[in-house]
Parts: sequence; C-alpha cells; structure tokens
Amino acid sequence: MIFEVIQIITEQVNNYLDEIGLDKSVVAENIAFLESQNDEVSKALKDGVALTLINLDEETTLKNFPNHTIKNEKTIYKNSIINLNLYLLFSANRDFYVNSLNDISKIIEFFQGKKLFTQANTIYNRNSITMSNVDNFRFTVELYTPTFEELNYIWGTLGGKQLPSALYKVSMIQIERNIAQAEGQLISKVKGTTKTKEQL
Repeated sequence: MIFEVIQIITEQVNNYLDEIGLDKSVVAENIAFLESQNDEVSKALKDGVALTLINLDEETTLKNFPNHTIKNEKTIYKNSIINLNLYLLFSANRDFYVNSLNDISKIIEFFQGKKLFTQANTIYNRNSITMSNVDNFRFTVELYTPTFEELNYIWGTLGGKQLPSALYKVSMIQIERNIAQAEGQLISKVKGTTKTKEQL
C-alpha cells in the first residue's frame, strides 16, 4: 500500500497544479539520484518536483490490537495489522529558483485544503493495473517541520545540495497480508446449571 499511497498523492497534487495553471511537475522519484548518471532518472528529476519516501515508522499505539474476524460461524485469527506513518519529502528542482519556491508554496496550499484522503473523496486512476488492489483507504497528510539539525541530516543523508522542500507525515497506512494464523469455533452454548444466590 506504500506505492499506492504515493501514487495517489502524486496524482492528486499534479491535478491541483494543472487546475491552477501550472505544470504537472511532481514525479515519484528518489531525490538522492539527482546527480545520477542514469539518463532516465536525471531526465525525470530535471526541472520538476521529486516526491521521495525518506522514512517510515510503525504506529506503536495500535500495535497490540487483536485482529480476528468471524466467518461461517468460525473465528479466524490473523497477525495484527501494521499501521505505518510515512515521511514524504517534496523537493523542487526547477530551472529557476522562484519556480521552485512557487511549486512548494502551491503544494503546501493543496494540503492545507485537503488533509484527509479516502476512497470517497479522492480521484485517481482506478483502471491502472498497479492500482487494482486498492479497495478501501483512509489516511491523513500533515506538514512535518524538522529542526535545522534534522534538516541538515536529511540532506546530508540524501547526499545532495539542499533544495526548496516540504516534508509531510502521512498517517496511517495499513499493511495486512491475508493469511489466517488459526481458526476456532464460536462459543454458541454454555452447558451447566445456574444457581440462585441462596443455593450457593
């Protein structure tokens, strides 16, 4: 679901940029490859905005919730669903610095207007083979402001010059593999006799 979420966000932001008369400049690509010798990657990152997954973490508060369903009078037990937070970096690498600033400004403007993404309020390419397994989703996107030290570490890790950018936290992406760990019968009857308080 990580790829699918990034694809949905990329399409949504590009649609907004197109609506306001700007180029559909956002591409899902690793900004660390900006100086790459790979011509295809270099071309994708030239005069555009890279959307890069720079980190993810598990939402520990939901880690120990039980995961079971009832089907055909049987209880099916599964491993707990993994709830992830994604950290996505928009980096503007436009030919002109002012265009980079404008793109980042408009991206921030888009997420200010839309923070919640669901199956009902989101338009994306549902006919794509890669998106065919997307059924039901719900996630939020919030601006995440790193400290100067964290920002320096991020760009140092990415190995490139610092570009106009905005970092967002996407919560929560659910990952679940459809494999049952065990099955059990439902308790439908309790045998025994009841006693009144006086009989005890």
